[in-house]
Amino acid sequence: MIPFALRLAVSGGREAVARLVMIAAAVAIGVGLLLSTLASINAVGKSNERVLWTNSGAASRTETAPVDPLWWWDHGDYFDGKELFRLDVAATGPTAPVPPGLDKLPAPGEYYASPALAELLRKTPAVELGDRFPGRMAGILGDGALPSPDSLYLIEGRTPAEIEHMPGASKVTTIATALPPSCDNDCPGLGTRGDAMTLILSVVAGALIFPVVIFIGTATRLSAATREQRYAAMRLVGATPRQVSVISAVESTVAAVAGTVVGFGLFLLLRPLVATIPFTGDRFFAEDLTLTPLQMAAAALGVPGAAAVAARLALRRVTISPLGVTRRVTPEPPSHWRVVPLLAGLAELGYFVNRRPDTTNGQTAAYLTGFLVIMLGLVIAGPWLTMVGARAVALRTSRPATLIAVRRLADDPKAGFRSVAGLVLALFVTTATVCIIGTINENRGTLSGDPETRTAVEQSSMVDEPAMTGAVPAQLLADLRAVPGFHGLALGHDNPQGLGALPGERPGFSPSLVLCTELAQVPVVGRCPAGASVVGIPQWGFMSLRSTSGFEWPAAPVSAEEAAMLPVRSIYVTTDGSAAAKEQTRTLLTKAYPGYGPRTVGDWGSAQQKQLSGWRQLANVVLLTTLPIAGCSLAVSVVAGLTDRKRPFAMLRLTGAPLGLLQRVIGLESALPLLLVSALSIGTGFSAAAMFLKSQMNYDLVSPGTLYYVLTAVGLVASLGIIASTLPLLKRITGPEAARNG
Repeated sequence: MIPFALRLAVSGGREAVARLVMIAAAVAIGVGLLLSTLASINAVGKSNERVLWTNSGAASRTETAPVDPLWWWDHGDYFDGKELFRLDVAATGPTAPVPPGLDKLPAPGEYYASPALAELLRKTPAVELGDRFPGRMAGILGDGALPSPDSLYLIEGRTPAEIEHMPGASKVTTIATALPPSCDNDCPGLGTRGDAMTLILSVVAGALIFPVVIFIGTATRLSAATREQRYAAMRLVGATPRQVSVISAVESTVAAVAGTVVGFGLFLLLRPLVATIPFTGDRFFAEDLTLTPLQMAAAALGVPGAAAVAARLALRRVTISPLGVTRRVTPEPPSHWRVVPLLAGLAELGYFVNRRPDTTNGQTAAYLTGFLVIMLGLVIAGPWLTMVGARAVALRTSRPATLIAVRRLADDPKAGFRSVAGLVLALFVTTATVCIIGTINENRGTLSGDPETRTAVEQSSMVDEPAMTGAVPAQLLADLRAVPGFHGLALGHDNPQGLGALPGERPGFSPSLVLCTELAQVPVVGRCPAGASVVGIPQWGFMSLRSTSGFEWPAAPVSAEEAAMLPVRSIYVTTDGSAAAKEQTRTLLTKAYPGYGPRTVGDWGSAQQKQLSGWRQLANVVLLTTLPIAGCSLAVSVVAGLTDRKRPFAMLRLTGAPLGLLQRVIGLESALPLLLVSALSIGTGFSAAAMFLKSQMNYDLVSPGTLYYVLTAVGLVASLGIIASTLPLLKRITGPEAARNG
């Protein structure tokens, strides 16, 4: 039976071959996207594993080994908003452990840099970056030590005497291969929250696959009427329902198998491109984008199986009765119960508002289930909504073309909705994605700070640590003022006088003392009251994301001379905002005080800004993938509908119906459900996004920008254009020869 089915699948000439090619192409796209998404989830875990070694200095680690201890001092740095991991090591003997990526430990005065950092050092003036690292570059760190090709890592050799007194320095005898039992700001290798990325990428996978599934179903039904008549004839001459089911499934299964094979090849071709998309803020190593055997088996077996089921469902009528095709009657109208899944999905998301699950697995189950049920609900409810809308229009129109179109939609709303189902889902996905990403950006975008605050570089000791220095060397002050782009400088002095905590400062942490003559040089921080010579400023006043220029800080009960003699806790420098000025200032401060990391406002939000950038990339991927697939699905569906109804249309033309009337009927049959259900889909996207944001992040929905509305309008206009582009086909397929039986 199967060989006969294979011959039959290609016996329809170019039309059959085109159908097979379209099904295979749709499957290939779906498999390629699905495998790429699964590989990205796996890559997040592998990227996290690559940085576990950096936690070797955590205080909670107790592993010991019979080797010479290694002095270990990891500390952070930044360059132009990018994190830079620095590790200073000093061996106490020849058997000291060696971090990954190295064949041997660097000698004092040597360092190894990651490829990205080495390239940065070559391109950047030494006064902005290279002068921070004394010694010479001895080599390049191997990929085994790096989570990403973009990582800025440096391992520097020191003597034990240079490290042992540094804050946070420790001795290690083993290199970490797992997260320590607990971390107290001493685990730089926590990595990306893989659970959160799994949730996000899972939703994206669902968003990408649904339009592809719709396209597969649409392509499967191409020339369905002709094939149904063929299968009905087989039933009439004695074929069993089982045999007809096998024949109908073989065609789609063969195409799906071919598409699956091509999909695996597409995944291999896409892998280098996917690796360049910074989903987590940085690129992946291409070799980390791998699949597990279970994932490959599930895709290889599941997709062809799903295609066979889709074919079976699409052509199920003739397996019930051989007269099912000839006895064409008005299908039973869809029930209002079809809206239940859609309402259930919305209710599921609404239930978790103010009830966010505590575990990540719980959140994944809650939100992913809700979004998938909503997408399924839109597909199930679409025909009923189409029927209701068509009946409403029928009551308010007397135009012949409109009446014919809406009456047919009311009689067979499933066929009318089927042509636009892919686009409706794409609009939901696009709306929800843009709203979620836009709201997160609006709430977290302030991490980049006000323009005035982004010009500053600040270096300070922690509030629970001793002050950095008794007095800042005069040469350092002169060098800072000589930096091109320097604007102003203020010193924050220790406060042994016990000036009370200020508003916004935690109890027990007294503010720093700042001379008013210096505060006038950095007006972004605030101002002094009239007649004051010294004021108290809390730590957040120096590195606030928002300008505090309007703040008037309280006067301190000390003289300027007394304050100037106190130890310095922080150095605050403002520049013209250029990267060169800020990084040269940072380099000078790093060299002078190697135990304290100079920071800018941009550094504070660096990690989350990278994450937001990755989410924007995801939104772009969803937009650029779902809309073209949905457009193809729409075009194929309209053409399939025209092909299946060419004889009735030919008969209408022979009886005198003008071609323009028939074209308006076809256009309205596709445009009406598109506009009706699209409005609901967009509204559902707003509602789902609002509930997700409120539940997961406690954010109120922020209306998307003008670009979203422009893209939506362009998408709908393009869809109407696709419908219009298929109308000339009506003239070619409704000639007198199409009216003949046969």
